[in-house]
Amino acid sequence: MAAMPAPLGVFGGTFDPIHCGHLELAREVRFALQLAAVRIIPAGDPPHRAAPVATAVHRLAMVELAVEGSVGLEVDRREVDRPGRSFTVLTLLSLRDEDPARPLALIVGADAFLGFPGWHRWREIFNLAHVVVVARPGSPFPSRLPPVLADEWEARRTNEAKSLHESTAGAILVQPITPHDISASAIRTQLGRGAEGIAAVRGLLPPAVLAYIDRNQLYRSRPDAP
Repeated sequence: MAAMPAPLGVFGGTFDPIHCGHLELAREVRFALQLAAVRIIPAGDPPHRAAPVATAVHRLAMVELAVEGSVGLEVDRREVDRPGRSFTVLTLLSLRDEDPARPLALIVGADAFLGFPGWHRWREIFNLAHVVVVARPGSPFPSRLPPVLADEWEARRTNEAKSLHESTAGAILVQPITPHDISASAIRTQLGRGAEGIAAVRGLLPPAVLAYIDRNQLYRSRPDAP
């Protein structure tokens, strides 16, 4: 019997803009769980939050620049190309259709996981992928789960990374990660200051992403670009 292929990590978000914290999280989870790769998928029209500041085309371009040359990190444009809201379940269905035998590992933050019952067709997600909840070391998780989610948690939780390699979907695993004090909203606030803000966020984003933002005057609140 052929061995099951290594899991593919699925990491979605607005990435408005993508920053070094996103990239380090993806790399750390990939290494810790021995994932084949982490697929970074910018949302085209995110259903659970306010509309992103940058357009989907710009956010996709920034992700492409951010992962260029990075071993094990990939960019996936399907949510930008697909019309309608960017529902995670539809993305997982699409990925599952492409490779039915490969385990999928959906990477989500603790807050996002707590909101799972509000997601579109959320129970189907467990039939399509494992769920990896990233949490800061020392932060108790879960402190309190909605009752319907608590039932899934009790039935599916595992502490063994190998569980993600032994079936295509269905487990919930909490993966501690190194905290990175980088916030996309704080970066946008700094960039709104123009050239001064560009200098302030240097080092928080890949240089190619920062150059793209500067070149296209993204997140500017005043027209003071050189």
